[in-house]
Amino acid sequence: MAHLMISAAHKSSGKTTISLGLCAALRARNVKVVPFKKGPDYIDPLWLSLASGQPCYNLDFWTMTVEEIHESFSCHSAQSDIALVEGNKGLYDGMDLEGRDSNAALAKLLKTSIVLVIDTQGITRGIAPLVLGYQNFDREVHIAGIILNKVGGIRHETKLRKVLAHYTDVPVIGSVARDDRLTIVERHLGLVPSNENSSAFDLINQIGSLVADQVDLEVIQALAQSVSSPSSFSTIYPALQGPTVRIGIPRDAAFAFYYPDDLEALRQAGAELVFFDTLQDHLPDVDGLFIGGGFPEVQMDALETNVSLRVEISSAVENGMPVYAECGGLMYLARRIQWGDRSRLMVGALPVDVIMTNKPIGRGYIRLRETNDHPWPVNGPMVEVPGHEFHYSHLDNLEVNCNFAYQIKRGVGIDGFHDGLIYRNVLACYSHQRNTRANPWAASFVAFVKKNKKF
Repeated sequence: MAHLMISAAHKSSGKTTISLGLCAALRARNVKVVPFKKGPDYIDPLWLSLASGQPCYNLDFWTMTVEEIHESFSCHSAQSDIALVEGNKGLYDGMDLEGRDSNAALAKLLKTSIVLVIDTQGITRGIAPLVLGYQNFDREVHIAGIILNKVGGIRHETKLRKVLAHYTDVPVIGSVARDDRLTIVERHLGLVPSNENSSAFDLINQIGSLVADQVDLEVIQALAQSVSSPSSFSTIYPALQGPTVRIGIPRDAAFAFYYPDDLEALRQAGAELVFFDTLQDHLPDVDGLFIGGGFPEVQMDALETNVSLRVEISSAVENGMPVYAECGGLMYLARRIQWGDRSRLMVGALPVDVIMTNKPIGRGYIRLRETNDHPWPVNGPMVEVPGHEFHYSHLDNLEVNCNFAYQIKRGVGIDGFHDGLIYRNVLACYSHQRNTRANPWAASFVAFVKKNKKF
């Protein structure tokens, strides 16, 4: 199994665009690419999945054990021609002083070589000490090649290539010029998600063509094939049982933040997943709802317009339907979303209002501890559960005597102390969780749905 990591010297170097281009360019050559993304991220994986035609899986030291990372990577990439891992931030960046959660640590764990993307704007001879420093900082990390990005022209490229050839032994395998056609619009949490972009396919094909013209794909494939394969795992899931409940999951321009392995865990636990569009559909015939994250504020006009669905969900909640909502899902279940001078009605199932802000309220890793009020307990009140949060909003008019499913041990959640607002059979939180062996939330939620199923 061939595999390769695309990393960078620092954040915003263009590695996501390069990774997308490589996935699209290799796919155009009938190469099956299975993408992975380091860290907690939904947006880049949406683009990587679209570019490769394959689900993109996250590898995260915070929410997964080393064994789970290794196992997930081996299992999901086993049937690929190339497994391509996109790093996050810079090669050596991370929270841990010794770098145990960095891209470099992940590369060593997976025994993969690294192609380093370097933003060359404003740099010529200085690229040599930068590359030498990255090589020497950890000699166990193998930087197999460099892709020069945002190059200013032929003269600039020639200088960079000469400097690197003279001072280093790292080959340049691509030189990508500054080009507005390689730009994907960004918002506060990164790229605008592909589910909101009606021209996403055309943009990916354009990026793939430009990258194919400027990066040596033959060398990329050769570098990926030059590393040893990780140990093989045939599957990380037990044998699939027949579905016992139907769980509705909105997947549209407003809601798209789901981990593919979490969805698979729901299926393995006995759920038939029924996807629907909150902007135009009615509520399907389901026993429960899992409403993931997204940007409902961007689609709040259309969400308000679909009155029938809002009424149907509100009625289902009042009749005891189990609902698990994360971040954007929490916002949708509230009475309204206020963004500047605009206010739009949402489902109204939760007695709160959502106020959008210009700065992040909660952003980063989070740790939760279950309370005794949790409607479908997973770990118990003595175990801390890792997760993450990314929200530019807060709740307003929250009732004083609300019940919560979680205490916040690290992070912000709803009020800095609690997360997981409980109303009837609804659990709605700002935090995002991962289904892991230490936190098998999917099976607990499916069991709760089954217990409350209306026959």
